[in-house]
Amino acid sequence: MNQSSFSVCVILGTRPEAIKLATVIEELRHTPEIKTYVVLTGQHREMVDEVMTLFAITADHDLDIMKPKQTLTEITCNSLQGLEKIFAELQPDFVVVQGDTSTAFAASLAAFYNKIPVGHVEAGLRTNNLFNPFPEEANRRLISQIAQFHFAPTELAVKNLEKSGVVGEIHQTGNTVIDALLKVANNNPECQVPQLNWHHHRVLLATVHRRENWGAPLQNILQGFHSILDSFPDTVLLLPLHRNPLVREPIQESLGQRDRVFLTEPLNYKELVGAIARCYFLLTDSGGLQEEAPSLGKPVLVLRDNTERPEAVTAGTAKLIGTNPDNIFVNAKKLLEDDHAYRQMANAINPFGDGLASRRIVKIIQKYFQRL
Repeated sequence: MNQSSFSVCVILGTRPEAIKLATVIEELRHTPEIKTYVVLTGQHREMVDEVMTLFAITADHDLDIMKPKQTLTEITCNSLQGLEKIFAELQPDFVVVQGDTSTAFAASLAAFYNKIPVGHVEAGLRTNNLFNPFPEEANRRLISQIAQFHFAPTELAVKNLEKSGVVGEIHQTGNTVIDALLKVANNNPECQVPQLNWHHHRVLLATVHRRENWGAPLQNILQGFHSILDSFPDTVLLLPLHRNPLVREPIQESLGQRDRVFLTEPLNYKELVGAIARCYFLLTDSGGLQEEAPSLGKPVLVLRDNTERPEAVTAGTAKLIGTNPDNIFVNAKKLLEDDHAYRQMANAINPFGDGLASRRIVKIIQKYFQRL
């Protein structure tokens, strides 16, 4: 096969995928012998568009599947059917997916049905609980059984894949989110929130969105936030709201009239990096923030009972505190009162990479094509 004929399809549908694949796409597009196609499913909409604009990425194809209150079945089926047509048209030699979304699972399955090799970025994450997080844990396990190239971010992820008995090559590459984060952070981005003075208060950055925290767990989290604000008048809470009304509305009802609380629309990625760099520490159920915040020296209190990123806990950059309001308060109190405990977390080494993961991934793909 002529080297100039090689083509790679990169599939993404959500903001985390766009962030974590942006630098991979850049590296691929700087590789002359590879023709790169970017396919957007549209699982998310505005939040993906702003990331693609930030990294100057354009989609070659857009399935535009987004619609209000779509179910996981609809996302999967619509992505699978749309990608079948795209693959028939483009005839790619390789498909790249990222993480554990329904887009990534559907893309992997569509590629498998067309006998196209799949490279899985951020492979090997596990909680060993199929329903927590849901549906991510099942998605990433299913992708692992289809992928022929596993781009694992850490040594633990490699071991998880080996234990799973996966077919295909396993490569430890680091996490591409660090590549994207450092690229943006190097420009010292701002995060301007009306009436929020980053210099006069200790700002706690919070995000809550996971399905397993909907309902009673979310109410417990909010109670914990109230306790922190009641006891520490020098703190403020910055909480970008998720677009899902099941998360958004309870937060607005509980915290909307509270002093020293700033509820905002979702921050764009540049603003988010600016907020991480300027905040005191984070309270979050996000997976990506467990990886990103340590690179900027910020402790992370994880509002979950388990995590697919235990490396952060082992390294001391993050701590699992669950959703019990007393646990939330006690752990936040320690970081706010104990300088030594704070410095231990803030200065711990980030286990997720050095900013060169995308380069490693593309070199592995190049070597695969050279073998054909």
